[in-house]
Amino acid sequence: MLRHIFKIFLFSILVSIVFLGCSKKAGDSARQNEVVVYTYDSFCGEWGPGAAIAKKFTEKTGLKVTYVDCGDGVEVLSRAALEKGNVQADVILGLDNNLAKKAAEQDILEAYKPAGSEAISEELKKALGSKNLLTPFDYAPFAIVFDTKADVPAPKSLDDLTKPVYAKKIILMNPRTSTPGLGFAAWTCAVKGEKVLDYWKALKPNILTMAPGWSAGYGLFTNGEAPLVCSYTTSAAYHYEYDKTDRYQALIFDDGHILQVEGAGLAKNAPNKKGAQSFLDFLISEDAQNELPLTQWMLPANKNVKLPQSYIDGTPSPKKLLSYDTEKANVAIEQIMAVLGE
Repeated sequence: MLRHIFKIFLFSILVSIVFLGCSKKAGDSARQNEVVVYTYDSFCGEWGPGAAIAKKFTEKTGLKVTYVDCGDGVEVLSRAALEKGNVQADVILGLDNNLAKKAAEQDILEAYKPAGSEAISEELKKALGSKNLLTPFDYAPFAIVFDTKADVPAPKSLDDLTKPVYAKKIILMNPRTSTPGLGFAAWTCAVKGEKVLDYWKALKPNILTMAPGWSAGYGLFTNGEAPLVCSYTTSAAYHYEYDKTDRYQALIFDDGHILQVEGAGLAKNAPNKKGAQSFLDFLISEDAQNELPLTQWMLPANKNVKLPQSYIDGTPSPKKLLSYDTEKANVAIEQIMAVLGE
């Protein structure tokens, strides 16, 4: 009797093993029809380019795209790093030139050079490193955007932002969670150098809030909470295109500006490596890049894409682009946050 029960027990285990094995194979097969993309809220949100790009990609390849909204670019990196032992993403999208070195150190990306990358300038590629871990898909200089209907004058420099007239009138983003927040901090490092902490001490009384990400911060700005916000030179093009107004202006400072270059890369040990590579190929194609100007409100990395008239009318060009040490800027972040009491 006991021998009979033992045989039944062994048979049950074998059936379970076979069933689980078949389930895993079935799951793996299904996963090869889906590309999971970790990204940030404004890319995959209602007004971003994500949905249109996914639709075109699916029509071309038959593969489904699933976006995972991680919040903002810094949070994309954090989540991918936390999941290194159990990778869920196929594509990591939204890491910029200020995060590229950290991403390389975290070992979350696998080198891949997408088809068609010759349409991207060497300058943009260089900004994200030389190992093909990240491929540029858009870019723009950081800028302060100003509401011209405000009862304060337009600042003409970073130093002007510290003047008492701008008390509680500036919206910035948190550099720990947001790439624009990190970018603005890097901008101040590039201009102020060793005196950057003194600059932030002077700036502190004028900061209304440090928003968690660009979407939240720019939303507060357009709702009239403050007349100044950290954004991009391309932001004014949005208002030219849809609001038919030049009320919101991207200011050009004699200090110079820094460039944000956003990239996408193949996740190391991606569950669907082949699908991820196809998505990266498509992301930099003219078909996908044409979606960026009027949804992403950044300059497309593919130099063959023609810009809308609103960009020509509403996007100023900085007279000077600054180079800076991203590693030093990243080190300064915690010191800056300590100055702000964050």
